Amino acid sequence: MRRAIENARVRLNWTAAYRAVPFALLLLAVATLFHVAAEVREGDTLAWDQAFLLSLRHADDVALPLGPGWIKTAMVNYTSLGGMAVLLLITLSTIGSLVIARRRVDALFLSVGVAGGWLCSNALKIWIARPRPDVVTHLVAVGDASFPSDHAMVSAATYLTLAAVAVRFLHAPAQKAYVFIVAGALIGTIGISRIYLGVHYPTDVLFGWFAGSVWAFACWLIFRRFLPPSV
Repeated sequence: MRRAIENARVRLNWTAAYRAVPFALLLLAVATLFHVAAEVREGDTLAWDQAFLLSLRHADDVALPLGPGWIKTAMVNYTSLGGMAVLLLITLSTIGSLVIARRRVDALFLSVGVAGGWLCSNALKIWIARPRPDVVTHLVAVGDASFPSDHAMVSAATYLTLAAVAVRFLHAPAQKAYVFIVAGALIGTIGISRIYLGVHYPTDVLFGWFAGSVWAFACWLIFRRFLPPSV
């Protein structure tokens, strides 16, 4: 009897430790994000950022990106997939569908994931106040601060949260993996387009990807306790 009690205690301890791992990883990720943000704010990455942007333009004309003309057209199209108008349309349409299906907690999860990602991104923009790149010509119009990239961060928060909701309606692991692969491809393409178009430094996009993913993961950790069973 005593041995059984001891074994039960050991199992409980291991279970508690296992459940604490995601939260420990989350705290580590947040600390890393603040460290990187501080480095960017001090200008420690500027030389590398500028050199990378210049490497994507012709040496004799910084207004001319490398590659054939269709790449620029494609990048302009791809970047729109991370614009607030598109993300808002997709989000509201999905939330409406979830509400009709009486998946209100899923709808709230998606709302918090997208709205929170946007608020965090804008708060960071105000704190860092990094000017847009000026070493190359912008190929699309921009108006706000540079760090982090809204397109990268908010698209990561949105598409990953959408993927987390979508896989709850699927059973096959291959289908679930495919959903996240598509989401990752979208996020990656959007971020790359912002660098190619010269409106963001690489660190703006890299940070945005990481921060948006961390936010989506944090929302999932919090909401998974309240989300109803998947179909």
